[in-house]
Amino acid sequence: MASHRGVIWLRKLGNKDYIIISLALLLLIIILTTFDSSSPPIQSTTPNPPLGKLSLLRNAKSLGAVCLDGSPPGYHFRKGFGSGSRNWLLHIEGGGWCNSIKSCSLRQLTALGSSNFMEHEVPFSGILSEDALQNPDFFNWNKVKIRYCDGASLSGNAESEFHNGTKLFFRGRVIWKAIIDEIMSKGLGTSKQALLSGCSAGGLATLIHCDDFREILPKNVDVKCLADASFFLDESDISGNYTMRSFYRDVVHLQCFFPQEILKNTKTPIFLVNPAYDFWQIQNILSPDASDLYQSWQHCKRNIKNCNPNQLDILHGFRSSLLKAVNEFLNNKDGGVFINSCFIHCQTFMASTWHSPNSPRVNNKTIAEAVGDWYFNRKAVKEIDCPYPCNPTCHNMDFS
Repeated sequence: MASHRGVIWLRKLGNKDYIIISLALLLLIIILTTFDSSSPPIQSTTPNPPLGKLSLLRNAKSLGAVCLDGSPPGYHFRKGFGSGSRNWLLHIEGGGWCNSIKSCSLRQLTALGSSNFMEHEVPFSGILSEDALQNPDFFNWNKVKIRYCDGASLSGNAESEFHNGTKLFFRGRVIWKAIIDEIMSKGLGTSKQALLSGCSAGGLATLIHCDDFREILPKNVDVKCLADASFFLDESDISGNYTMRSFYRDVVHLQCFFPQEILKNTKTPIFLVNPAYDFWQIQNILSPDASDLYQSWQHCKRNIKNCNPNQLDILHGFRSSLLKAVNEFLNNKDGGVFINSCFIHCQTFMASTWHSPNSPRVNNKTIAEAVGDWYFNRKAVKEIDCPYPCNPTCHNMDFS
């Protein structure tokens, strides 16, 4: 009877209804089947954070600076005030990558590949907040949220847009330059201090463009970069395969994307914020579904509290690999590090994890306090947490 009513309901749908349902199903497929660095569902502690309106890039098509589908890229801007009126904070949105014609074509029907699907207003919270209690060091700065719609951390610059009969534009590097040029005209060019930041794929874009950002601005501007949840490890998964290496190789082949050794070759001061138990890396690098044939990791990678002793040993080994990978960077006198032992991903753009009474702490310091101490040279910051489950302040995600 229920199936009969369903058939009658479907027959009543018009073409527009079918399009809406198809798009919704397509979006669900993208979320479930592609590498996606979407932000964790933690609520902001500010009831009504200010909103930033979407600005689409002027002359985008004539510049060749377009999203995957050819639409103009965009950004959200809120003007600074008071002592921060000549300081600028730019934050690059995250959202995974596409590594094939098929996955990039699917992204064209989402905000991660087309400005046609981008929200017209987004909340500015965490590091983008204008609340001095939530964002003590950067609250009154000019702030820009750069939308991410090229699928390769703003790094591609392929000349031909036709691929296997499909029209795709891989213009991330051109998007980056064009958006920065437009923001320069809004006041970035006369700034006193500037911080480029980003989360996940946006954090990787921050690392890629950090030195370029430094070169664009006058020499007298204090320029630094903050990469959140962007230190993706080249580690084998539970079956011995190098899933992330293979995935990156496909992105490189598709869009001329070269993430290797970026940190070692960057001269501009960088701050790394990273959880030692990054749930995205655990779910997609350490124990991807394709390598978990008997689904023995399903409960563990959805909630770290469900991990058995053997799995925890493997997770601790993953943490050790992270610490080994950043060991050389720890000797960089201009660099900063905040590695907590939380089961989470991005932490800088949400009040609850950036700076609030209940934020994660290492040595009784929030991420915002650590970043502020580093940026303003108040003290050296190399904060590394003890292994899980030692930190009771962590916001550990639960996907079960």
